[in-house]
Amino acid sequence: MAAPNIVNVTTITGKSAAMEVTTTATDLVTNDSDSGKVIKLNALYVANIDGSAAAGITTSIMKAGSNNRTQHYLTYTVSVPADSTIDIITKPIYLEEGDSLRLRASADSDLEAICSYEEIS
Repeated sequence: MAAPNIVNVTTITGKSAAMEVTTTATDLVTNDSDSGKVIKLNALYVANIDGSAAAGITTSIMKAGSNNRTQHYLTYTVSVPADSTIDIITKPIYLEEGDSLRLRASADSDLEAICSYEEIS
């Protein structure tokens, strides 16, 4: 598990990931512990598809540690109004090897998320 040096980049691959956010914390983007890559998170949008009720979104970065993973919150139960979208990541965030972007909703089937990112190696 290391933070690969990105000075001599040979590949940058643009990607996106999407999911329905549930009440179970789930990884949306993961950088495997032996990937040899850095993942650059560029944008994260969360949309509330429920027509009448707000729902809360909790987002975090799970950082790899020597013996376990530690959660660091980007948002914590931030309200997403009905029929609207919020922009969670407006500046790039890097995921080192073993790190992941995790999401959890206050209600099932109300929120959907999409993340734009780059795999750099």
